[in-house]
Amino acid sequence: MKCEELLQYLSDYIDRELDEELTAVAQDHLATCHNCRVMLDTTQQTIFLFREQGKRTIPAQRRQHLFNQLQTAFLEKDTG
Repeated sequence: MKCEELLQYLSDYIDRELDEELTAVAQDHLATCHNCRVMLDTTQQTIFLFREQGKRTIPAQRRQHLFNQLQTAFLEKDTG
């Protein structure tokens, strides 16, 4: 498997949706290709951070303050 092929299957590899043969070929490639391992690790970390970020919420008071700031800036832009 070449790097370009691995990138084509990377999402399916991460989601464990490849058949056994493609999974084995991808794992063989990853065992010998530093760049593809970095790409895999980076992609997995990005997915993890995105999921963790979604669990965070802005407190209601802070959210209202930010909304007010945006609204004020928008209104000033229209009158300016």
